[in-house]
Amino acid sequence: MVAVSLGANKYGKAENRVVRIYRDTPRHEIVDLNVTSQLRGTALVDSYVEGDNALVVATDTQKNTVFAFAKEHGIPSPEEYLLHLGAHFVDGFDWIEGGLWQAEQYEWERILVDGKPHDHSFVRKGQGTRLATVQKSAGATHVIGGVKDLTVLKSTGSEFAGFPRDRYTTLVETDDRIMATSVTGRWRLLPDAVEAGIDYNGLYSEVLGVLLSTFATVHSLALQQTLFAMGAAAIEARPEIAEVRFAMPNRHHFVCDLSPFGLENPNEVFYAADRPYGLIEGTVSRDGAAPAPDAWADVPSFV
Repeated sequence: MVAVSLGANKYGKAENRVVRIYRDTPRHEIVDLNVTSQLRGTALVDSYVEGDNALVVATDTQKNTVFAFAKEHGIPSPEEYLLHLGAHFVDGFDWIEGGLWQAEQYEWERILVDGKPHDHSFVRKGQGTRLATVQKSAGATHVIGGVKDLTVLKSTGSEFAGFPRDRYTTLVETDDRIMATSVTGRWRLLPDAVEAGIDYNGLYSEVLGVLLSTFATVHSLALQQTLFAMGAAAIEARPEIAEVRFAMPNRHHFVCDLSPFGLENPNEVFYAADRPYGLIEGTVSRDGAAPAPDAWADVPSFV
């Protein structure tokens, strides 16, 4: 009989859609999350190997806790909400040693009626999806903020030249091109800053603004250069950030050849190609910040 053993594992309830409405005043507030809760523990091995469920905190229990905590603790920010969830499971069940809690936040803004924001009617915003992650591992708590689907484009201020050529290279060098990407960025926060307390909503707003302004203003020689500049700017802006990880697919735009129709096209008409695409990934770290590989376990780098 072949000998086998159980490797790394976790389990839980994925993609719980939690919508919290605050009705304390006639002017309502809304928080809209997609929450995943997953637990780890060496004592759980028997549930996999023997089918013994004595220590299995049911995924349905995790789901119910996700919704109950939205009422009991509210959702001041997705990070604080996930910190409450993580502490509940790790502190409340001796055999649960850690876990991974993740949230996507779908943002809404008020519908304007006669030029005024309505008290209880909203329209979804389309500027990226906020990400939050809490990781509990080896007795430590790690918090990671982020954003995905942040689609950006600059119509000039970007070039790409000086790359090596061989017999398979057909790409033409350019000193003026469209550069577009859909940014997935995640920033890990320093443990001391988390312990001291952070305005997570304010931090997210500031980092998002810094990422966008850097993308817009840096004259780009390559998407790699822009990635590094965006990460460096975020770290400079917020001392709580230890590192930023990015995945940036290059959303290529190619100049259409209009010469068959007797038309010139001085970088005015393009076709957008969705695949294949360049995929640029990278990490920008604060010098002197201790690495924390456990913080990133099972956290997707590219979605």
